[in-house]
Amino acid sequence: MILYHGSTEIVENPKIITSDNFLDFGYGFYTTTSEEQAHRWAKIKRNRIKSIDAYLNVYKIDERIFSDNLFSILRFENPSREWLRFVIDNRRGEAMHNYDFVYGPVANDTLYRTFTLYESGVLTLEETIRRLKVSELFDQLSFHTEKALENLKFKEIKLIEM
Repeated sequence: MILYHGSTEIVENPKIITSDNFLDFGYGFYTTTSEEQAHRWAKIKRNRIKSIDAYLNVYKIDERIFSDNLFSILRFENPSREWLRFVIDNRRGEAMHNYDFVYGPVANDTLYRTFTLYESGVLTLEETIRRLKVSELFDQLSFHTEKALENLKFKEIKLIEM
């Protein structure tokens, strides 16, 4: 399986990222199977920090490890109540988990508006899930332990043009 990570840095040796910014699936190293999504994210990061360069870091991972019982994996195939609660709790810094990998949809900027409407009581849980399911969602695979990261192999770097 090929995975991508958009960044303003070349990341040959990924690390678990911990920061004050709370992410969808908690602290970790985030990748996607979508080159388009990683490309978009690298450009957003470049614009946000006013960097000159943006890169598409390309990795490979043997998919067979996901069927091993050696790793703890949380998988969300589609937006669901469980996914929504997990993402909201992580974004608030309220969720800590012990998974090696978490896989599921990316909560993009459009979805944050839906989240806000849900959290403020404007939308019910069912209305929120319905709205999320009609959105075009990319995926993300996050690595949360060093043991998981050992399976991610750097393949190449692509410079993203201005």
